Amino acid sequence: MKIVCIGQNYKAHADEMELKVRKEPVIFLKAQSSLAENGAVIYFPGEGRVDYEGELAVIIGRKAKNVKSADALEYAVSLAAFNDVTARDMQDEARAAGLPWALSKSVDTFAPMSDPVPITYVPDLSDLKIETRVNGVLKQSGSVSDMIFSVPELIEYITRYITLEAGDIIATGTPVGVGPLEDGDEVEVKIESVGTLRNKFHRL
Repeated sequence: MKIVCIGQNYKAHADEMELKVRKEPVIFLKAQSSLAENGAVIYFPGEGRVDYEGELAVIIGRKAKNVKSADALEYAVSLAAFNDVTARDMQDEARAAGLPWALSKSVDTFAPMSDPVPITYVPDLSDLKIETRVNGVLKQSGSVSDMIFSVPELIEYITRYITLEAGDIIATGTPVGVGPLEDGDEVEVKIESVGTLRNKFHRL
């Protein structure tokens, strides 16, 4: 199982991170060992800023290679709320040095995900509302309709280069409003018709 993540897939988020919107999806991977359950504690064994990033996750149901966008949703079996937790200072330092920033995304527990629901439960995948709250305070509010690259377009692009297998996860990008977590914070990612993900954050 692999976790394929999409960066800068909402223009407003790219703007807030002072990143140029690209003509093709930005792809990166999170380690399988970073996956965490709904309700699990997000831990960070270091110093520096750690950010929440609420996202829609798409779970693949069968092997997919060179899939066309018109057929892409036939390969998606379920959806979930996802938090692409990021060690932001670690990521920024790596970027500034021209080094890979995989570690900032792949710390253990940095990929909490809610229990998946069948994609057939969702009436309109193209217009789902995504909200992230920290200690009950709304921090992110966006819609899948704001994505630069839609879910079918992402599946087509990814499978041109990477074969997706049953159980693989695509984290589709985060709306504007990412921000830091403090020790003891509870972060909640809610996606209509999909579910709610809740986790507490603690430093070790």
